[in-house]
Amino acid sequence: MGRLGTVSDSGRPHLVPCCFVLDGDRVYSAVDAKPKSTMALRRLDNLAANPACALLVDHYEDDWTALWWVRLDGRGRLAPDGAEREAALALLGAKYEQYRRTPPPGPVIAVAVERWTWWEAAPA
Repeated sequence: MGRLGTVSDSGRPHLVPCCFVLDGDRVYSAVDAKPKSTMALRRLDNLAANPACALLVDHYEDDWTALWWVRLDGRGRLAPDGAEREAALALLGAKYEQYRRTPPPGPVIAVAVERWTWWEAAPA
């Protein structure tokens, strides 16, 4: 699970948990079938207005020497219908069994990673 950060057209931050898959320097996330009030999500509008975004993934344990996080900063967009979208859904399905059973029906977000930042409490 990651947290996708986008910026609204008024400059306000918007952060949501999301399932994702990494493919080289590209991250994919999809609007899935989990209950939502609408498929027209704020994150989609935000990316249309301002493609700057970040994905934060972290690991917590009571043993603080095992803590780590990684943040991917980049530019997001909606993957068009066709080969890229289908490839992203296949990658997501390979990672998440729930997506193999019920492929995400909504848009697929593609983030071109421009910068990686990370921290770990104790080097491996």
